[in-house]
Amino acid sequence: MTSRVPLARISRIAHRAGGAAAASRLVPEETPIALSYGGTTHAVMMATPADFEDFALGFSITEGIVGSAEEIDLIDVQDQGAGIDIQIRMKNAAGRRFEARRRRLAGPVGCGLCGIESIEEATRSVGAVGYSGLTLTAHDVVRSVQLLSKLQHLHAQTGAMHAAGFYVPGHGIVAAREDVGRHNALDKLAGALARAGIHGSTGAVVITSRVSVEMVQKTAAIGASAILAVSAPTAFAISTAASAGITLVALVRGDDFDIFTHPERIACGVVKHVA
Repeated sequence: MTSRVPLARISRIAHRAGGAAAASRLVPEETPIALSYGGTTHAVMMATPADFEDFALGFSITEGIVGSAEEIDLIDVQDQGAGIDIQIRMKNAAGRRFEARRRRLAGPVGCGLCGIESIEEATRSVGAVGYSGLTLTAHDVVRSVQLLSKLQHLHAQTGAMHAAGFYVPGHGIVAAREDVGRHNALDKLAGALARAGIHGSTGAVVITSRVSVEMVQKTAAIGASAILAVSAPTAFAISTAASAGITLVALVRGDDFDIFTHPERIACGVVKHVA
């Protein structure tokens, strides 16, 4: 098991209205992390060097490589000095399925997007998320972001981290992860939920970043029927959430927020038409 610190203290010149002075500041580490399956590297992500097992499991689930934690046989975190190599060994059926997928997507070196398969992979359809009956109040939406903010310990020290949390009505944020990358934070959350045996249908994903289509795809893989975000969504993310049966709430700022899809699941009183 490797041990790395997620933050570094660096020297700086702090310029303020009263002048300039030498000072120090905590900044996040950003480390290459390779995710390798069956001895072959599948992806290298720049990420915060923490929560490695959560990252490996969550990435495997949200990218559709495995369907559940039970399909992973071993996660071995290896510190290579310049970066981290996470060796992931899958059980037989999952391993064969992944090898078939990898052969299908293989293309010539340097081809950019390697044919229609790669485009389809990037814009892969999301299966409908079964609606579990989860209904959120306006108070739930506002409180979820407030509670996640209190758990952003690394961001509080650096001002440079994304966070993803899982909000369960009546319980609050039951799991949260931080990372320099918004996708990484959500992958780490997915892994933490899987390791804890918490099903996505029981609550809502809460994120501090904008909502891109990948964030919706990963939320669907978690099995959550709601995503609550501090920042705005893209058009593709909205249409994907709508077709997947995911309630998308964004721009949660104080008591204000916008509901983009499936508004009937947010109990927030009478709807008035505004610009």
